[in-house]
Amino acid sequence: MLEKNQTVVTEFLLLGFGNLHELRILLFVLCLVIHINAVTGNVLVIVLVLVNQSLHFPMYFFLSQLSLSEILFTTNIVPSMLWLILVGCGRVSVNRCISQLFLLGVPTINQCLLLAAMSFDRHVAICKPLHYTIIMTFKLQVQMSLSCWLVGFTFSFVIYILLDRLEFCGPNIINHFYCDIAPVVELSCSDTSVVMLVTSLLSFPVVISPFIFILVTYISILSTILKIPSNTGRQKAFSTCSSHLTVACLYYGTLSFLYIFPPSNNSVNVNKGLSLLYTLLTPLFNPLIYSLRNHDIRKAINRHIKQWTKYPIR
Repeated sequence: MLEKNQTVVTEFLLLGFGNLHELRILLFVLCLVIHINAVTGNVLVIVLVLVNQSLHFPMYFFLSQLSLSEILFTTNIVPSMLWLILVGCGRVSVNRCISQLFLLGVPTINQCLLLAAMSFDRHVAICKPLHYTIIMTFKLQVQMSLSCWLVGFTFSFVIYILLDRLEFCGPNIINHFYCDIAPVVELSCSDTSVVMLVTSLLSFPVVISPFIFILVTYISILSTILKIPSNTGRQKAFSTCSSHLTVACLYYGTLSFLYIFPPSNNSVNVNKGLSLLYTLLTPLFNPLIYSLRNHDIRKAINRHIKQWTKYPIR
């Protein structure tokens, strides 16, 4: 009888940053500026790769895919987060919350796999330079990119189906600024063992395996670079990998602290801070790192700036 009388929860209450009332306007403006710059920077990378013949190489093709993934990721979370900052807290339906989790999972998994694909590209370029154009054909690039997106969609859809079958009948408060999988599962009154088991099993091929692959490829790359006789050659070879290595360390570092080694339940503010770093700064840093450290990207930007300045707006 009790089970039949249980209240079915149809919406969650997101607390957002409820303890920052005095700083909400400042936080809103800061987050908005960072978000606009992040989206603009990633769009700029995509446009530069599309319109510049000098950037029609596998590394930049994968970079444009990474930027597209970052745009989808940040635009899924940040707009609703900005609204929560202004109003203090907000309600979201269970279906919309689970849908947000699905849209969060696709680019997250895709980025993990794309970073592995980019490390493979760098490995072939450094360790097998004579066979680079034979191996890294445009067909292979498209196949690898589509595979990353397909795996991201498929695995996220599996989690979505499992979450959609859960029932929620107890508390409905999520002390966060977006729907993350851990707090959503904790609120369910159903058996969540299957969801947690499948999530753990899927994390190996989409998170841990790509990370191990990146480590192995860069050990091989470093070994090859050290064998190059000239200092100039070693420096040039390493410079082609430094941007990707920096982005990979930044991405996997924040991802590990959030999901693999999460803070304790008492560190809610720490978790929110890491999530804020992950959702706002990581999408901003990626185009910045590549534009500042990559000679070809800087050269393309400077060329377009010179072209624009030749034709001033009247």
